Amino acid sequence: MITVACRLAKDRLGLTGLAITSILLAVAVFAPLLAPYDPTEMNLANRLQGVSMAHWMGTDAFGRDVLSRVIYGSRVSLTTTLAVMALTSGLGALIGGMAGYLGGAMDELVMRVIDILLAFPKLILALVIVAILGPSMINVVIAMLATGWVGYCRVVRGSVLSAKQKEFVEAARAIGCSGPRILLRHVMPEVIGPVVVLATLDIGHIVLSIAALNFLGLGAQPPTPEWGAMLNEGIPFMESAPHLMLFPGLLIMLTVLGFNLLGDALRDVLGA
Repeated sequence: MITVACRLAKDRLGLTGLAITSILLAVAVFAPLLAPYDPTEMNLANRLQGVSMAHWMGTDAFGRDVLSRVIYGSRVSLTTTLAVMALTSGLGALIGGMAGYLGGAMDELVMRVIDILLAFPKLILALVIVAILGPSMINVVIAMLATGWVGYCRVVRGSVLSAKQKEFVEAARAIGCSGPRILLRHVMPEVIGPVVVLATLDIGHIVLSIAALNFLGLGAQPPTPEWGAMLNEGIPFMESAPHLMLFPGLLIMLTVLGFNLLGDALRDVLGA
């Protein structure tokens, strides 16, 4: 870990990505302390105000402070993103590890299921699932989980197929170690690096997909602040109040950029 940290510290773009993501996560954690107003409090007398000292990012059509909504929106967007990343990587690693290690009928079944899922665009399939289940952030997570585990499964399966042929795995099998012990103690540590890199790089895609689903009204429901939903709310005022779309869009862009820079640096550091 110390070696990885030292190598990451020499990568300027990686440090930039780490700084961006750290700031965004800190904003989400300390949102109640940073937000100057209640993000759901309406004040129609102040509707559609521009940037000012009282409202640094202006106000929306209901007089709500955009800065406060962007800050609280980071909680919803990043919490959902990290939950999807953790669930998809965990499920994909579990299924891919078992399929790669056990092989045979299970491996064949898993690969055929993956082939079927890859035949559909992930976002379209997620749209169908959320449309069936109904609009909510929980259903967005379920839809993203149902479509997102495939990539992790393929990476882990390939890594496990390679790792289980190595000498130390053969030695563990020769001294009588059980299959689950070999998989967990000897094989899975070999795939942690690729999974971490893939998860970090995948966060940008998850952020965009969640924002897209919320933009279409299938995720967080009003008055919950969420970046994608805020973009949708700003469409009618694109010309008269462009700040309604500018600031949420800027936060989405910075989040994707930060995690992509960090993921690229981790890929170089871990050699994955």
